[in-house]
Amino acid sequence: MEQRLRNIILEHSDQIIKNWLVKLDENKVTEYGETISQEAIEQTNREFVNVIFSNIESNGGTNDLQEFSEKIVNLGWPLGYLTEGMQAFRTVAIRTILEDIGETNNNEEFLSIMEGVNDWVDPIKNRLINEYSSNWTNIVSLQKVALQELSAPLIPVMEGITIMPLVGTIDTDRAKLIMENLLNGVIKNNAEVVLIDITGVPVVDTMVAHHIIQAAEAVRLVGSQCILVGIRPEIAQTIVNLGIDLRNFPTKSSLQKGFRTALEMTGAKVISENEGEGDEIENILNSIEKE
Repeated sequence: MEQRLRNIILEHSDQIIKNWLVKLDENKVTEYGETISQEAIEQTNREFVNVIFSNIESNGGTNDLQEFSEKIVNLGWPLGYLTEGMQAFRTVAIRTILEDIGETNNNEEFLSIMEGVNDWVDPIKNRLINEYSSNWTNIVSLQKVALQELSAPLIPVMEGITIMPLVGTIDTDRAKLIMENLLNGVIKNNAEVVLIDITGVPVVDTMVAHHIIQAAEAVRLVGSQCILVGIRPEIAQTIVNLGIDLRNFPTKSSLQKGFRTALEMTGAKVISENEGEGDEIENILNSIEKE
C-alpha cells in the first residue's frame, strides 16, 4: 500500500474501527455467533480489526492471521465472517481516505486509492481464506479419524472375551476398518472369543454377510472364535432367503445369549458365594440384553 494511504488509515484507526463495527452490524455479520454471547461477539470483532491493523503496521509480517483464522474455525463460524468482514473494512478504509483528502472528481486519483487499498486488503483476505481452509481441513480429518474409530470399536468385557457392537450400514471401506480393528484387538486383548453384535445394523444383505464371514474367518485364523449376535427375526429371514451360509460359526439372537455361550467356550463359570450375589450377577447379564 502507498505510504500516504497507510498513514491516513493509521491516523484515523479509532474512527475506522468504530465505523467498521457499525458496518458489521448493518451486514448482520454478528448473526454468525448466535450461539455465544453478544459480549463474546464484540470481543471477537475487535480482535479481528486489531489483527487487520497489526498487519498494516507490520506490512503483513505477523502470525496473527493464522491464529485468528484458527479461532474462527474453532468457534464454528463460517468463512463468510472473514470475507464479509474484510469487505466491510475495505469500504470503510476507502471512505475514510476520501474524507481525509477531500472529495475528488479526479478518476485517476480515485482509482489510485482503490488500487492502493485493494493491494493491501486482498492479500490479507486471501491469507485469511487459506488459513481458514487449512484449519478446517485439519479438523475434518481429525473428526473423520475419530468417527472411524467409533464405527468399529472392540470392547474387552472380561478376560478372553471381547465385543464389537456395530451400528449403521456397512460398506466396503467400513468393512476393511472392521477387519483391521478386529484382528488388532483380538491380538492386543488376547481374546479367545469375539462377539460381533449386529443389533444396530439395519440391513444384512449378501455383501454385509460376506464381510462378516470374512471377518469371522480371519479371527479364526489367528486362533480365536467369533459369535454373531443380534440376529433379529427379519434378519434371519433375509439370510435364509439369500442362501447365506453362516453354519461355520455360532449365531445367537441376543448379546445376552452370546455372552453366556462365550463363557462356556472359554471355560469360565460365574460362581457366587450366596444366592443374593447370584441374583446380582443374573441381573447384570439381563441388563446386557436390554442394552
